[in-house]
Amino acid sequence: MTLATPARTGPGRVGGVRQDVGVIRVATVNVNGIRAAFRRGMGEWLDVRKPDVLLLQEVRGSDEILADHLSPDGWHLAHEAGHAKGRAGVAIASRLPMSAVRIGLGTGVTGDAGRWVEADLEVPAEGDGPARTLTVVSAYLHSGTVGTPSMDEKYAFLTHVTDRLATLAAGGLVVVAGDLNIAHREVDIKNWRGNVKRAGFLPEERAYLDRWFDEFGWHDLGRAHGGTGPGPYTWWSWRGQAFDNDAGWRIDYQLATPALATRARTVTVDRAETYDARFSDHAPVVAEYDL
Repeated sequence: MTLATPARTGPGRVGGVRQDVGVIRVATVNVNGIRAAFRRGMGEWLDVRKPDVLLLQEVRGSDEILADHLSPDGWHLAHEAGHAKGRAGVAIASRLPMSAVRIGLGTGVTGDAGRWVEADLEVPAEGDGPARTLTVVSAYLHSGTVGTPSMDEKYAFLTHVTDRLATLAAGGLVVVAGDLNIAHREVDIKNWRGNVKRAGFLPEERAYLDRWFDEFGWHDLGRAHGGTGPGPYTWWSWRGQAFDNDAGWRIDYQLATPALATRARTVTVDRAETYDARFSDHAPVVAEYDL
């Protein structure tokens, strides 16, 4: 599904895009339900951060529900809902016009619905220069549970993702972002020793990321701009004292092609100041690209 809506104009914006001399702000966040996130304050976060491109996972709603929350603000929207009601769902909301939208990876598996959406965005030309295309992907990988069919589904989907990343790696300005449900290294999970046999930190899962980075040349911008670690984490359980103790996982990423990675100026995790201030159990990952 794609919705085209007029881009909002206002202070600091032309055609809906912030005017920071070619800087495009891309934010990705697993909202854990778009309606719940807005009830908890996501709208206020958007007003402060003002992303030009917003990549959402676990929308958990229909096209109409997504549009009700974002269309009044003038976004161009692309969305695929999950197969099961109230599950999964990925979306792209952009101030930049979309010249093309591609839904899913063509796996034919019902459980893969609502996990992958791509859009080609039209980046305004600078001066007399040519117009450019920024390709963005919102991805939500299966979580999986060891010893159950869900783990086989995760590996099967990872294989399709790997094939697509191999193709996209040859492109120009491309960012693949979202909740990958895999912590790559020991510094990406607080209690890594206690999770080496759990889904999300299995050697077999992490090997996929190794291949994406080492063989295909994708750049993990969260790590590149986040220091050597531990952290910064992007997900904390709602339960117990995980957030207060910063016992988290770094499972939300912005992966960029080499051509785009060199244009990344800042990459930050918008960790809420307090447990009560969170609008999701995930924190947004926000990158600014000088395009």
